[in-house]
Amino acid sequence: MSASSLDTLVSALSSQDVPCERTARSAFAETLADHLRAPAVGVPLDDLGASLADADVTVDPTPARLKAAQTGVTPASFAIADYGSVVIPDSSAGTELASLFVDRHVAVVDARDVVPGMEAAFDRFGEAFRERGDSGIVATGPSATADMGELVRGAHGPSEVHVIVLEDDDE
Repeated sequence: MSASSLDTLVSALSSQDVPCERTARSAFAETLADHLRAPAVGVPLDDLGASLADADVTVDPTPARLKAAQTGVTPASFAIADYGSVVIPDSSAGTELASLFVDRHVAVVDARDVVPGMEAAFDRFGEAFRERGDSGIVATGPSATADMGELVRGAHGPSEVHVIVLEDDDE
């Protein structure tokens, strides 16, 4: 991942009114706290070298807690810089539920997992689909529809999306 891909991601997200914050892993808990609206649910971020243990986030929520949640925190498998998209993996931990059934979704992605464009994304998709049978959601900004008149945000998912990009502490 080049610095220009990360800059492109931040710019593309900004054009969709999606806040994107770059943070060192050691500052993740503080950064996340600024984006939470309680009650919050989430899934483990172990593959990203981050933890929700110090955050006011319920991991492995019950259906009732998921329904009451205002914020969902999930990992993103990777981000597509020029589209300003994050790829939310399908997982047994409920990543899709925690990203779609909340008003505010906070996607967390590793800076090394920002690909420049769709060609690189298809390479990643192909590998995941062929080798492991994975699936996922390509999310580009908040859910919105204008098919019945005025633009409505949150029609089919979150009305707000926030992205946190994790960088190594020495970057």
